Amino acid sequence: MPKIEINPMTRLEGHGKITIFLDEEGNVENAFFQTVEFMGYEKFLIGMPIEEVPRTVSTICGVCRAVHFMASLKATDEIFGVKPTETARKLRELFYSAHYVEDHMEILYALGLPDFVCGPTASPAERNLIGLILKVGVEVGREVLKKRFAAVKIMEILGGKPTHPVSAIPGGWSKRLKEEERLEILKLSEECIELGRFTLKAFKDLVLSNPQYVELIKGDTYKVITNYLGTVDENGRITYYDGTQVFIDVNGKEIGRFKGREYLDWIAERTLPWSYQKAPYLKKLGWKGIIDGENTSLYSVGPLARFNVGNGFDTPEAQEAYEEMLAFFEKKPVHHILGYHWARAIELLHCAERLKKIASEEDITNPEVTQKLGEPLGEGVGIVEAARGTLIHHYKTDPKGLVTDANIIVATTHNKGPINVAIKRAAQNFIKGGKVEEGILNLVEIAYRPYDICLACATHTLPGRLPIQIEIYGKDGQLIKSLRNF
Repeated sequence: MPKIEINPMTRLEGHGKITIFLDEEGNVENAFFQTVEFMGYEKFLIGMPIEEVPRTVSTICGVCRAVHFMASLKATDEIFGVKPTETARKLRELFYSAHYVEDHMEILYALGLPDFVCGPTASPAERNLIGLILKVGVEVGREVLKKRFAAVKIMEILGGKPTHPVSAIPGGWSKRLKEEERLEILKLSEECIELGRFTLKAFKDLVLSNPQYVELIKGDTYKVITNYLGTVDENGRITYYDGTQVFIDVNGKEIGRFKGREYLDWIAERTLPWSYQKAPYLKKLGWKGIIDGENTSLYSVGPLARFNVGNGFDTPEAQEAYEEMLAFFEKKPVHHILGYHWARAIELLHCAERLKKIASEEDITNPEVTQKLGEPLGEGVGIVEAARGTLIHHYKTDPKGLVTDANIIVATTHNKGPINVAIKRAAQNFIKGGKVEEGILNLVEIAYRPYDICLACATHTLPGRLPIQIEIYGKDGQLIKSLRNF
C-alpha cells in the first residue's frame, strides 16, 4: 500500500511523524499520528524524595516547565497533608498566570499564526516566526518579544529562575514577595495586558477579517466532534490553578465531575502499538476506537475545551472577548478546532488581567508563606489546567516520602485520539489521486497545531506492547544483556 510520511512534523514541541496510507486510487485510506520519542519520567522518579519532584519534573520541557512544577507541587501538598497559606496560594497563582501569558504568546506567534499571517501554502522559508515578523513589521515583532519578556521576568522574580523554577515547598512557597517586587510585577502586568489586547486585535485583523480563513475555521475540514474536559471554579467559570474538573458530551451536556483521585473513575488509558503515546478515553463509555461523533469515548482538553466547559471568565476584557467568540460560532460546544487559537488568545488576555488583579493585593507580601509539614501520607494527586489542557500528576510514596509509583497524564496525551482524527480528516480532504506537494502536506499539519502538541511532555509511560529493545555492551564490545519490552 503506498504511503506518505511527514517526518519530522514541524512547528511543535518534541519529535513525531505522520504516516498516511493511500488506496489504489491514491486517496487516503488511513493516517496515523506517531510519537517517536520516549522521556520516561514516570520511571526515573521512582526512589526520589517527593519534595524534590516538582523541581525535577519542571525539566520535562523548557516551555511547559511551570505546569509540571505546579501539578506535582499540589500532589506533594496532599502527600504531606497540608494546604498552602493564603499568601502562598496567591503567589502560586501569580506565578502561574505569568506562565500562561508567556506560553500562549510563544505558541500563537511561533507555532500557530504563521499559517495564517504568511499563508497556509506559502514556502516553509517564509511560513515561520521570522516570516511572521517580516509581515507585521520588525518594530511590532520587537515590541511583542519585549512584552513576552515581562511575563518571563515575573516568573523569574517568583520562581527563582526564568526557565525551571526552584521555589517549590510543600504547603507553601520558598520566598516571600517584597513590596518593591510587587510593584515591579504590577508594572510588568500592564505590559502583559497590552500584549493580550494586541494579540486579540491581531487575530481579528489577520485571521477573522479574511473570508477564506473564516471559511476554514467554520468548515468541516478542521472539525472534530468529541467530549470535552476542563476545570471550573465555584461559579462555573474557567480557571487554571485549582477547581473542579468537568466532562461534557458532544452536545454540551455535563457527563460528570471529579477532583483528585476520582480521576481514576473517569479516565482510562489505551496502549497503542504504533506510538509511544497512550490514548485516554472516558472510562464509563468504554473504548470505542479513534473515532469522533455521537458515539465517541474520546475527549479533548485545552483552550477550546475550557471555552466549551466553562461559562466565561472573571475579568472584564476577557469576558467581552469570550462573548464575541461565542457570538461568532453562535453556540457551544464549538467543535471547530481552529477555534483553539482564538480561545488561546483570549486566555492570554485573561491571565494578564489576573496578574494585575493579584499583584494589586498588598497582602501578598505577607511573610507567612510556609507551613509545618506532617509525616508523608503516602499518596497525592495534583491537577491543574496546563496551557495545553488538563494535567494530572499522581504519586505514591513510602513512609520516608520516597516515590514508589508515578502517573503523569498530560494534555497532549488526553488529546491523542482527537489529534489523530483531525490529521486523518485533513489528509482525506486535501490528498486526492495521489497528488502531494509541500503546501498540501502543510494543510494536513495545520490540523494538529491548534492542540499545541508537546511530545516531550506526553511520553513517560512505557507501553508494554511496543517492540522496544535495549542492548548493553561491555568495554570489549561483547553483548552483556538484551532487554526487550522492559
